[in-house]
Amino acid sequence: MGNDPAYKKAAEELAKAIHGRGYSLIYGGANVGLMKVLADTLLALGTEVTGIMPRHLVEKEVAHKGITRFHIVESMSERKNLMVELSDMFIAMPGGFGTLDEMAEVITYNQLRLTDKPLGILNINGYYDHLAQFFATGVKEGFLRKEHFDNLIIERNIEDLFKRLEAFKPVEMAKWLRDIREESGSNSE
Repeated sequence: MGNDPAYKKAAEELAKAIHGRGYSLIYGGANVGLMKVLADTLLALGTEVTGIMPRHLVEKEVAHKGITRFHIVESMSERKNLMVELSDMFIAMPGGFGTLDEMAEVITYNQLRLTDKPLGILNINGYYDHLAQFFATGVKEGFLRKEHFDNLIIERNIEDLFKRLEAFKPVEMAKWLRDIREESGSNSE
């Protein structure tokens, strides 16, 4: 849940914004943490909520039993693949290793154009400031393309986050692949 009540409040406000735009929620299906707050708030507003959870976590009784739809899968990888398939956009709230894993998957899928769905990071209390700095350092040191970092949506304000998510345009892949071949001294296509 986080130590600051601002995180829970942000989850409730995000739920209202999702509902107000006519979107539904697809998430990991847990009955704990900020995502439980998000799911419960959306359900109370009459919004559809879909959960996707590996069987081993369902068996540990962390599954939310009151949501609209629930998919049981066999692995975390299958969970992420189904989330990517079913979702139109992604929003990361403050979280732990699981959140980081899911964000990294979507960032990489977008970079490789395996999906063209935007990822927004809701940066409550500056929670993701260090991650954004890590990415900026990657650009500065030549390990990340600036256009990929610029295409990552990081906002502190929910309304601004949605405006940018809804205006998202994927990075053209052929150009950056050509650029990295040149930079690496590789002439093969």
